Amino acid sequence: MRRPLSPRRARGFTLIELIVAITIVAVMGAVVVPAVMNHVSEARRTAARSDVNTLMQALKLYKMDNGRYPSGEQGLGALVAKPTNGPAAPNWKVYIEKLPKDPWGNAYQYDNPGLKGEVDVYSLGADGKPGGEGNDADVGSWE
Repeated sequence: MRRPLSPRRARGFTLIELIVAITIVAVMGAVVVPAVMNHVSEARRTAARSDVNTLMQALKLYKMDNGRYPSGEQGLGALVAKPTNGPAAPNWKVYIEKLPKDPWGNAYQYDNPGLKGEVDVYSLGADGKPGGEGNDADVGSWE
């Protein structure tokens, strides 16, 4: 037959046991959270590269159909709606359904003429400003 637990053992965890458990959880959090955040940042940069490549493919189709890229004034909007200003697009069609926002919620940038290519499409990164390093660095068609 089993003996009933003593009243001291049935009361629960001691203060030392709770402190040890909280310390273990805190240490694990300090190690895991930065690693997860780094993966989230890299996933956003990868998504931006994918969007830039998609926009560049749409721009190449636009050029094949119309003989030139949209002007800087017409911008990326010329891929979604027929341009009403600037040079005409005689063979225009819908090239993408909707202009995506970059993973940080900002509009993609378009330069024609480009500084690093015939045209440039890019995201300004997490800070929304030109240049930057790491997560704030621009993600562009020149990469």
